[in-house]
Amino acid sequence: MTRLQTFAEDQAEIMAMTRRRMLTGGTALGVAAATGLGGGSANAAPKEVVLANFGGDAVKAMTEAFAVPYEKATGGKMVVDGAGPSNGKIKTMVTAKNVIWDMVDSGLAGTGELGPAGLLEEIDYSVVDKSKVTPGFAYKYGVCNYMFSSVQAWDTTKVKEKPTLADFFDFQKYPGKRLMRKDSQAMLELALMADGVPADKLYPLDVPRALKKIAAIKKDLLFWSTGAESQTMLREGEVVMGWLWHTRGVLLQKDTNKKITFSFDGGLLQPGLWVVPKGNPAGKQAMVGIASAQAPEGQVKLLAAMGNGPANPAAAPLVPAELNAINPAAPENVKVQAKIDADWYEKNYAKARQDFLDMIAS
Repeated sequence: MTRLQTFAEDQAEIMAMTRRRMLTGGTALGVAAATGLGGGSANAAPKEVVLANFGGDAVKAMTEAFAVPYEKATGGKMVVDGAGPSNGKIKTMVTAKNVIWDMVDSGLAGTGELGPAGLLEEIDYSVVDKSKVTPGFAYKYGVCNYMFSSVQAWDTTKVKEKPTLADFFDFQKYPGKRLMRKDSQAMLELALMADGVPADKLYPLDVPRALKKIAAIKKDLLFWSTGAESQTMLREGEVVMGWLWHTRGVLLQKDTNKKITFSFDGGLLQPGLWVVPKGNPAGKQAMVGIASAQAPEGQVKLLAAMGNGPANPAAAPLVPAELNAINPAAPENVKVQAKIDADWYEKNYAKARQDFLDMIAS
C-alpha cells in the first residue's frame, strides 16, 4: 500500500518533478536585507541552526526565503537539511538524545503526536512574535510557518458550473466518481460543511455525522495517498470531482489549460508548522531562527517558489496580484474557508483517523 504523504513531503516532490536535487551539505550562502534580530554577542557568532525539511528544491527555496536573511541579521549560520523530518525520525533522535535538527517543517500531525509525548520544546513567544502569525495558528508546540488548503477541484467538461461542497454528494446532478484523501484530516470537515454545518461551527467535529455522510457514497469514492495520485486521477478523468491540496489544484489548472480547476470556496485552511525537537543542539537560538523566518519578505518568496501561503498577515500587501489566485492566505481566500482547530486534533485525531480508515475499509 502506498504510504500516506504529508503536505510538506508532497511539496518537496512538486519542487523536484523535473530535477532531483541531492543534498550535499545544504549550507546557506549569500546575503539579503534583514535587521532587528539578535542571538549572538559582538565577540561570538550564535550557534548554527539546522532547518530540516523534506528535500528536493524545497532546500533551495527555504535557503533563499529563510536561511539567507537569518545569516545577514544574526551573523550566524543556518543549514537547510532535506533529509525528511518524519515524526518517527524525531522520536528516535529525541529518545536517543542524539538530536541534530533545530527548526523542523512539520504540521498538526507532528505537534499532536510529538508535543504531548514530551518530544518537542514549547515555542518561546517572548522571542517568536504571535502578532506575526494569522490568528489561531500559534500553538504551544508549534507555530505557523506557511499555510495551505484542502480544496475542491473538478473537471469543467463534466461539471459546467462551479460546484458547491453539497454537489460533491449529488450524483444525479453530476454523475461520476469522486476523490478523497485516504485520511480523516480535512475530509471530515469538508463532509460536514457539505452536510450543512457552518464553517465557524465545525468544532468539536461531529465525527459520526461526517462518517455517515461519506459512507453513503463510499462505492463511488476513490482515495489518494500522495499528491501525485490526486493530480493523476483528476487529470486522467478517473473522477469528476476531488478534494485535494490547493498546490495540486494549481498544477492541474496549468497542466490541463484549466480543463481541471479548483476553488478556495468551502476549503479548509491548514498550517505548516515550525517545531523544535526536545534537546535541539542550538537551544534557544532555534527560536531566533523561527523569529527570523517570520519576516514577510521571505514568506512571499516561499509563496512564489512553492505556492505556500504566507503565515504573517503583513505579507498581504507584498504579494504580487497574479499570485493571489493561488495564495490560500490571501484575505479574500481566507474569508471563504474554514480554519482547522489544532486543539481538537491534538485530543482526537488518532481515533478519528482510525474510525475513518475502518469505515472506508469495511
